[in-house]
Amino acid sequence: MLTHRFSRWIVLGLVLAALVVVGLSACGRSAPATDVVAADATETEGIPPASPGGEHQPWMDFPRPSESELRTMLTPLQYHVTQENGTEPPFQNEYWDNHREGIYVDVVSGEPLFSSLDKFDSGSGWPSFTRPLEAENIVEIEDSSFGMRRVEVRSRHGDSHLGHVFTDGPPPTGLRYCINSAALRFVPREDLEEEGYGEYLRLFSIPPIDAAAPADTATATFAMG
Repeated sequence: MLTHRFSRWIVLGLVLAALVVVGLSACGRSAPATDVVAADATETEGIPPASPGGEHQPWMDFPRPSESELRTMLTPLQYHVTQENGTEPPFQNEYWDNHREGIYVDVVSGEPLFSSLDKFDSGSGWPSFTRPLEAENIVEIEDSSFGMRRVEVRSRHGDSHLGHVFTDGPPPTGLRYCINSAALRFVPREDLEEEGYGEYLRLFSIPPIDAAAPADTATATFAMG
């Protein structure tokens, strides 16, 4: 009887020992896995999350600042135009008579909007363009304010009010993007590379225009509407 009980204790002890060994073995395998996860998280820290398709999204490059940042970075006129759908005075704004080569970007987000190659003198007193530089950065919305039917132009990423687009422009598009200077920031051709817009230098691989001579193609008199 004693021998039988002793044998049972030996068997039970062996079973418990085996369970302990298995448990320790499992913990030993899980520790390296935890280390790998931590290493992966460190390596990807600071990298913007990918879109569902795994591709980088343009809006990541042109974020819209917070309301408090907008209040700080914009002048009262810029804020009124871009955030409150305002209109600046004609002929009394920064770019209506600008003939330098370069691109115009959203003053809020920095996204590229228009090129000097498409700018013309509409006679309206506001910067006018026949087409956008980057069509995907332009949002057009029907506007029935002030008892008129117009098409408002806004920037896609900054959601800035830019102006309006009309169908009374010159060739080749017949369009007139009538834009507030206060909604724009001009980047001269010579500064494109330095400011991160180097890809647009290819547009100006032609003999430079005479800054003293108008580069415009139309002089009809229009109104912002």
